Amino acid sequence: MTTVATPPTPVGVSPAAARRARVAGLVQRQGALVILVMLSLIATVAFDSFGTPGNLRSIALQGSFLAVIALGMTFVILTGGIDLSVGSVFALGGVLAAWGSQYNALVAIALPLAVGSLIGLVQGIIIAKGGLPPFIVTLAGLLLARGLLLALTDEGSTTYKVPAGSAFRDVAQGRLLGVAFPVWFVVVLFLVGGLILRRTSFGASVLAIGGQEDAAALMGLRVARTKIVTYVASGFLAALSGVLIASYTSSGVTILGVGTELEAISAVVLGGTLLTGGAGTVLGTLVGVLLLQVIKNVINQIGSLDSDWQAVVSGTILLVVVTVQQYLSRVERR
Repeated sequence: MTTVATPPTPVGVSPAAARRARVAGLVQRQGALVILVMLSLIATVAFDSFGTPGNLRSIALQGSFLAVIALGMTFVILTGGIDLSVGSVFALGGVLAAWGSQYNALVAIALPLAVGSLIGLVQGIIIAKGGLPPFIVTLAGLLLARGLLLALTDEGSTTYKVPAGSAFRDVAQGRLLGVAFPVWFVVVLFLVGGLILRRTSFGASVLAIGGQEDAAALMGLRVARTKIVTYVASGFLAALSGVLIASYTSSGVTILGVGTELEAISAVVLGGTLLTGGAGTVLGTLVGVLLLQVIKNVINQIGSLDSDWQAVVSGTILLVVVTVQQYLSRVERR
């Protein structure tokens, strides 16, 4: 009979303490998934329409735009950084895509992606090479992107529409096996993101930098380059989400993106990624996005609650999760 060996207990640590650390680590990583499953089961029983294929497809589609942004945010936070500019880059990308669609689909896609990547590159260089705090730099990026958006739309008075019959509409309005294209984009992007984080030297560098940047530098890791790449990726993905929303709605909506950066951060943290960096997963972020969308959907199902309660409930859950994460992190390190 084959037996499974139990991992040895570290020297100086009691078996009980080791068990507590393992349980704390498991809850920190999988807690959001447990809450998502429980909430979904309760909602399915309580509301007839919640578990229908149409509603589940709606949840997936509505969450797909946030998920693309949150994927980039995951890598940034894993390095110990933050990117407050993604909401404005998302909105700017949508407007640029709608404007570019007047020429052709290639311009509609390439222009916002290039601008989003450039904003991420500038921010990354200033943070990694200049040593400025990510909060301040990306806050300036938020104002810059929002300012460009307002300049392009005459303070929001001009709305760019995607021409009827444009091939650009097919980017997000099509379906495969009954599922909208943006959802398939998320599936592919998260698969690639997960492989990069767990199977490449770049992913190992991201985790090492977030865990202890000075130690990562002493190990010979290219800290500055890794940080710059994560901010470029964040800007690129935020703009890509803007491209998808512009294609799906056939317009560039100037009021989009307000507070989206906070939703993305919430999804990442809910998914088990530490705000201090160094620990987290791509799959956890996807779970965090779905949890936020399910909460919104349940509140809509209730009907009697004002939509503002979505922010109240989400904010309360986030506060609890961050507090619990900090506690569990201390338990795991003991």
